[in-house]
Amino acid sequence: MTEEDADSSNSALLYCDGASSGNPGESGIGVVLTFKDSTYEISEPIGIATNNIAEYTALIRGLSKARSLKVDRLQIFLDSELLVRQIKGSYKVKNEKLKELYQHVISLLKSFKGYNIQHIPREQNKKADALAKKAVKAAC
Repeated sequence: MTEEDADSSNSALLYCDGASSGNPGESGIGVVLTFKDSTYEISEPIGIATNNIAEYTALIRGLSKARSLKVDRLQIFLDSELLVRQIKGSYKVKNEKLKELYQHVISLLKSFKGYNIQHIPREQNKKADALAKKAVKAAC
């Protein structure tokens, strides 16, 4: 994404995280989407899942929300290095359940004019992390 793209009025920032109490265990997702002058937060329990499934589910939920708002360019931030590397193609997706979620993510990403996905330290993803943990607590 170029600097000009980032200045586009249809550009957004997306932070996602998943959490699991046990692996697998009760799980939740956290999403923070900043678009124009608004911030959208999502905190939802997703039932029994692994942490990786929760991470993918959070990303899918965030991408879907961005699409519904007519976002066309995204800066995506995840603290899951595994997901970032899988989506960028440097790691293969071997788990069958993750393959389905991965394909869904790729399909959603193709609907945007542009995107950049980046791994960030957990400390830089505090809000999405807190929303995911809140969802897990709500489920327990």
